[in-house]
Amino acid sequence: MKKILIANILVFTLLFNVCIFASTDGLPVWTESLQTCTIPVAANSIELNSKAGILMEASTGRVLYEFNPDEKLRPASVTKVMTILLIFESLENGDISLDDIVPCSEKAMSMGGSQIWLDPKDNLNVNDMLKAICVVSANDCCVAMAEYIAGSTDSFVAKMNEKAKNLGMNNTTFINCHGLDEDGHLTTARDIAIMSRELITKYPQVSKYSTIWMDSLRGGKSQLVNTNKLIRSYSGITGLKTGSTSLALYNLSATATRDNLSLIAVVMGGPTSAERFNDATRLLDFGFANYTHKQLCEENVVVKNISVSKGKVDNIDIVTNNSLNILLRKSENKNITTQEIIPDSIMAPITKGTKVGEIIYFAEDVEIGRVDVVTYYNVDRIGLLDCVSKVSNSFYRLCR
Repeated sequence: MKKILIANILVFTLLFNVCIFASTDGLPVWTESLQTCTIPVAANSIELNSKAGILMEASTGRVLYEFNPDEKLRPASVTKVMTILLIFESLENGDISLDDIVPCSEKAMSMGGSQIWLDPKDNLNVNDMLKAICVVSANDCCVAMAEYIAGSTDSFVAKMNEKAKNLGMNNTTFINCHGLDEDGHLTTARDIAIMSRELITKYPQVSKYSTIWMDSLRGGKSQLVNTNKLIRSYSGITGLKTGSTSLALYNLSATATRDNLSLIAVVMGGPTSAERFNDATRLLDFGFANYTHKQLCEENVVVKNISVSKGKVDNIDIVTNNSLNILLRKSENKNITTQEIIPDSIMAPITKGTKVGEIIYFAEDVEIGRVDVVTYYNVDRIGLLDCVSKVSNSFYRLCR
C-alpha cells in the first residue's frame, strides 16, 4: 500500500513537470566563469629608409607598426594587387574561368614597362595571365584581363575604385590597372595593406602564383623570373607584389606566414630596390619576433551539458560555433577574462545549431571578441504518448 501511494505521488509529479504543455517556462538562469590569458601591446619604433611603411597582421587587420601610413604616394605596379583581386573575384563569381583564352587588343599589345610582349596570335588563358601578372608584373596582361572582364580598361578602373571605396581605402584613386605613372594615380601604405589583406585572406590561392620563383609560358619560349627577391630568401614568404617607377621609386607589399601568424609589410618610396626589400624584412622580422597567435577556442568544442525541458532527452551538449584566435605580444602577460553566458536549461523542440548563449572575451574590461555557443543536435518535443510511456516505465520500476 505504501509503494502504491509513493507511485501515485511520482505519477502526479512527472505529469506536472513533463506533460503540462500549456504552462509558461521561466527565464533561463545565466552562469558566468572566469579564465585568463594575455593581450598584446603597441609596437616599438623601427627605422625605415622608405618614405612610408606599415606592418599589419592579416587575420585581424591589426596594425603593429606604421610610419607615414596615410601619405599619398605613387604605387607603381603594387597597383596590380587590386587588379589581381578583381580577377579572383570574377573567377569566384563564375564570370570567367582559368581556362578561358584571353584576347590581346592593340592597346594591350602596345603597353610599355614590364610585359611579356603579348601578340594577337597568342592563345594564353587566364591562368597564364595571372602567372605573368604575379611573377613578372606584366602590364600588357593587366590590360588584356581588364578588357576581358569589364569590356574596357576605363570600366575596369571604375570597378577598382569602387572596390577600394568598399574596402575603406579612403586615400586611394586608381587611374589605370597597371601602375604606370599618371597624375592622380595615388594610394597609401595603409590602403595597400588593406587591399593586400583582402586578397590573401579571401583568395589564399593567390600564393600559388605569387610564390613562383621561375617559370615559363608559350611552351618554354618565354621565361619568367619573380620580381620579388624575398621569394628566395625570406622564410615563410607568400608574396605579394613589387612596384617601381622613376617617380614612385621602389615599393613592395610583402606577405609571409610562420606558425599560423600571417603578416603584411608594405613599404613605399624606397630609395633603391635593395632598401625596399631590407625595409620589408625589418618589418616582418619585428612582427615574427614580437607577436604570436593564441587560439582561445576551437570550433565544435563542448562547453557544457544543459538540461532540456519537455524534450525526448533530458540533456543536450552545447558547443562553440567557431574558433577564435587572438594576436599576442610575446613579451606581455596581461590578463584576459572570459565570461560564459549560458542558460542552465532549454525547452524543446531544439534545432541543431541554435544559438543558446555566448562566450565573451575581455582584456582589462574591454571586449576583444566573442564566440556563440550552439546546440549540437536536434531534440524533438515530448508528445503525450511519450509522456505516458515515461510515466508508466517509472511506475513499473518503482513497483516491481
